[in-house]
Amino acid sequence: MVGRVRRVGWEQVGFGLHRRSVTDDPADEVVCDLVAWAEVLPPSGCLTHLTAAALHGLWMPPVPPDLPVFVSMAKQETRPKRPQLRVMRHTGPIATRTLRGLRVATVEETLLTCARDLALLDLVVLGDAALHTGATTIGALEATAARRRWGAPALGRAVGWMDGRSESPWESLLRVLHRSCAVGVEPQHEVRDDTGRFVARGDLWVVGSRMLHEYDGGGHRDRDAHVHDLDRDRRLLAAGWHRRGYTSRDVLHRPETILREADQTLGRRHRVDRLDPWLRVLEESVFHPRGRDALGVRLGVHGSGRSRQRHAG
Repeated sequence: MVGRVRRVGWEQVGFGLHRRSVTDDPADEVVCDLVAWAEVLPPSGCLTHLTAAALHGLWMPPVPPDLPVFVSMAKQETRPKRPQLRVMRHTGPIATRTLRGLRVATVEETLLTCARDLALLDLVVLGDAALHTGATTIGALEATAARRRWGAPALGRAVGWMDGRSESPWESLLRVLHRSCAVGVEPQHEVRDDTGRFVARGDLWVVGSRMLHEYDGGGHRDRDAHVHDLDRDRRLLAAGWHRRGYTSRDVLHRPETILREADQTLGRRHRVDRLDPWLRVLEESVFHPRGRDALGVRLGVHGSGRSRQRHAG
């Protein structure tokens, strides 16, 4: 609601902008904030960038806190001047859809605007999520990246690294790590025994070997999951296969161990300089403190704490 509201049960979202209080679900609170912000947008206005990515349910990389609300609007319309809004202007209409009663940029348009500010690894995580859920296709993303728009070249580079077979953001990072180090991998590989019977499906098959490299998240520490994993490991061993499990700490802080073991599997000489492309990609992304700080500075929110925008995953 636009106007000066001081009644009980209402909270201020921005100057002269209020919404009803929500106490149960933080995700609902986010949506209520966005509904309030929609009140100050012109007819062409819609939510986009990371704000839209969260509404689309994409896997969110660890972006800085207190992000602005990202909106798009036609260039000829009057821009709402609110410090909590980051406004992108367009000369023509952009594709939108309705989510939770809000006008939101399509997944393709959302990734294109994210490509203005995010690094390759961040875009791959968002794109993998969109492809995994069927919200878009590689063809649609390539067509979007072929347009003469800000962010299109960065999106085009990222599309070549995306794969909808990934089932989590950390699987995506593990795959990019291997590819960056010239280790061929195939996601979600089905292992079968000599009779053709299904044995297991692995996160990443190290091509040319009988080895799976997999992301082991917190869920693997659950007792029932642990029992299931042990049974799966026995089936793999019986079929002549092996697996190695890695954590997020391995991916971020011990990638040389992953590369060394991949080199050992492939029977090639270990060269630590193969890690250099991965380290560059990682450092540019928000999965690294330096990349996260750089994004905060680029968006003008580094340490500002101004915005009420929060992201639901």
